[in-house]
Amino acid sequence: MVLRTWYMVQFTMNLYPILQSHIEQAQALPISEERKAVLQVLIDYIQKKIDQHQEINLNYICTHNSRRSQFSQIWGKVAAAYHGIDINSFSGGVEVTAFNERAVASIKRFGFKISKEGEGNPKYFVLYSEDEDPIVTFSKVYDDAANAPKGFAAIMTCSHADENCPYIPGAEARIPVRYEDPKAFDDTLDEEKKYDERSLQIASEMLFVFSKIKK
Repeated sequence: MVLRTWYMVQFTMNLYPILQSHIEQAQALPISEERKAVLQVLIDYIQKKIDQHQEINLNYICTHNSRRSQFSQIWGKVAAAYHGIDINSFSGGVEVTAFNERAVASIKRFGFKISKEGEGNPKYFVLYSEDEDPIVTFSKVYDDAANAPKGFAAIMTCSHADENCPYIPGAEARIPVRYEDPKAFDDTLDEEKKYDERSLQIASEMLFVFSKIKK
C-alpha cells in the first residue's frame, strides 16, 4: 500500500486530451546542458523541501506579471501534479497590469479550459483536469495577499525583475530562471507562434524539473 503524504499526490490525473498531447510534445523537446544547470538550482530547492517534509511554495516573478510568470505559474502547477507532487504555485510582479490576452489565448490553444471573472485586471480560472481545482491567475505584485507571505522560492523569470529587485521580502531562496519575452512579437505575423513557443519551453522545463524529484 502506498501511503499518501502532503507532498505525494496519489491519483491518476485525467488531463484534457489536447493538453495531454502538448505535454507529450513538451517532454520531447531537448534541453541544453547549460539550461539544465540553471534548472538544477530549482530541482535542488524542491528536493530539499521534499526531504524535509516541508510545504513547497513557488512564486514565479516577472516585472508585469502578464506573460512569462503566468505561463510559469500554470505550467509549474501542472508539471508538479503530473509527477504526483503537491506544490503551491504563485506568480507576481513589481507592478500590476493584467494577464495578457495573447498569453491567455496561447494557454487556450494548449487545451486548458478557462473562465474569466471581472474586467481590467480579471481573474482567470484555468482548468487542466475535471478532477482538480482550477489554477487562479491574475496580475499582482509578488507580495499580494493571494501569495505565500514567507517560506517561498522567488523564481525570477525575467531579467528586468531579476536585476531591479535585489531583495524579495519573505523569500527563503531566489532562483533566476529567465525566459525571453514573447511581447517582442506582439502584433506581428509571428505572434501566436512565439507565444506558443515560449509556453512550450516553460512547459518542457517545468516537466523536466519535477521529473527529477525523488519522492
